[in-house]
Amino acid sequence: MLISLHIKNYTLVENLEIEFSKGLTAISGETGAGKSLILEALAVALGSRADAETIRFGEEVSEVTAQFEISEIPPALNWLRERDFEAESTCILRRLLKTEGRSRGYINGDPCTMQQLQDLGGILVDIHNQHEHQSLLHRSTHMRLLDEYAKASTLAARVRKESIALDEANKKLSSLETQINDDSSRIELLQYQISELELLELENDEIAKLEVEQRKLANAEQIIQDCRRLLLLCSHREGDNIRDNLNEALSISMNLPEKPTELLNVEEMLRSSLIQVEEAAREIEISIDKFSVDPKRLSEVDHRLSAIFQLSRKHKVKPGELLGVYESLKQELAGLNINQEKIIHLKDSITKQREKFQKFASQLSEMRSEALGKMANEINEKLKNLSMKEASFSIALIPFEDREARSIGLEEVEFVISTSKGQPYRSLNKIASGGELSRISLAIQAVAAQNSHIPTLIFDEVDVGIGGATADTVGMLLKTLGEEGQIISVTHQAQVAAHAGAHYKAKKIVVGNDTISTIEALDPTNRIEELARMLGGAIITDNTLRHASEMIQLARSK
Repeated sequence: MLISLHIKNYTLVENLEIEFSKGLTAISGETGAGKSLILEALAVALGSRADAETIRFGEEVSEVTAQFEISEIPPALNWLRERDFEAESTCILRRLLKTEGRSRGYINGDPCTMQQLQDLGGILVDIHNQHEHQSLLHRSTHMRLLDEYAKASTLAARVRKESIALDEANKKLSSLETQINDDSSRIELLQYQISELELLELENDEIAKLEVEQRKLANAEQIIQDCRRLLLLCSHREGDNIRDNLNEALSISMNLPEKPTELLNVEEMLRSSLIQVEEAAREIEISIDKFSVDPKRLSEVDHRLSAIFQLSRKHKVKPGELLGVYESLKQELAGLNINQEKIIHLKDSITKQREKFQKFASQLSEMRSEALGKMANEINEKLKNLSMKEASFSIALIPFEDREARSIGLEEVEFVISTSKGQPYRSLNKIASGGELSRISLAIQAVAAQNSHIPTLIFDEVDVGIGGATADTVGMLLKTLGEEGQIISVTHQAQVAAHAGAHYKAKKIVVGNDTISTIEALDPTNRIEELARMLGGAIITDNTLRHASEMIQLARSK
């Protein structure tokens, strides 16, 4: 509940403080006296847009502070705690405007953003103004009001959440499908390249082995010839070979009559050499027997190496790196195939998400259907009291034919009205009379306000275009709303102000060469005079004073 408002150096206000109480408070004043300035300043404290031009001429800083009693407002207390602001029985919203264009906001002394001021302000204050009927021409407003009346705002928020989640999942699916379409040719290429490498069946170190074998096969004849020459030198050439020469040398060494000590080991060394030569000759013989010229095998090896080198050139790598290329291609293909699996899982998730949305949206539709008749009846009762007895207000649910998921649910909501008997229902934007639209708007706002959880409701000249008994009904209506909370009404109707528990008058005064807007609380005598002014204009007579006094007495009796 709003306790007080302190305004300093804001437009024509020099230094002004107003205290508010529960119930209906009226604010009046002469045309141009700035009675709506109070609400403009409050809106600034609640984070609305403001610029340096609103700072009082000659000053550098403007300040607006609003203090609220929030001990019995759990949403406000929870909001503060969740954002680490001090949360006690009172809450102070403060806004500073500076000539250089900077603006600063504070909540309980701690700096805050304008959005935070707006969010908290939306929990504490709801302002209905004379232009509210403009928003009532939009179906989005109709839906919000019906959901609030049906106590379905939380469910409506859940439907929006599920719709957003479903929309995001569909976008992700579309993106994946587009990506897969773009990758389809890449997948085909990868599959072909992997198949090529698999058919090659390349083994580790195979290339080195093939190259050694190729060189052997290519030089087979020369190798055989050289081996035969070796064999002749070692043992097969008669009369002159290494083996016979070693045998002769061994025989001489063994038959020496007197061996010098230096030659004691020569015999053993010659014998060992002879054994090695004979062993080498046997190995050469075996090699010659096994080794043969094989043009067919050479062709096979050449063809194998050619295939390997061709693929290496194709992939622009060294032959020895082909196995690494093969593993890399398989990993890339596996990654693209994972996207296919993701699509399958995502489609399943979307199906479940759509079912969730349909579940909550259907519940919301039921709550709207159950509430719309009762809400329409209450508004019709208000319209009768506002001298529109022949009017018939109704609320239509317009289902979407495709039943696709939308953030607002499965249907649109539209307020329609027939202003005369026998006339068809029409949209509010088809109402020709501004006075009728103003009263319709007030009736809707009154019913909406009764179902609002916001502790302070402000009505800014919503009684424009009405008067007499209808204005008196508006006053009673606002007074009734004030019994459950705090109502502040900026009004030019004496019949409305008469029902207020407190009455403030806005006025302009000239001090020297300066003009100041101020506001004063009216005592009983001054209040009668103000009501008389509102009734009779500039000239106040005894009759208007008596009439004003009677109005207050009658309002109290009602």
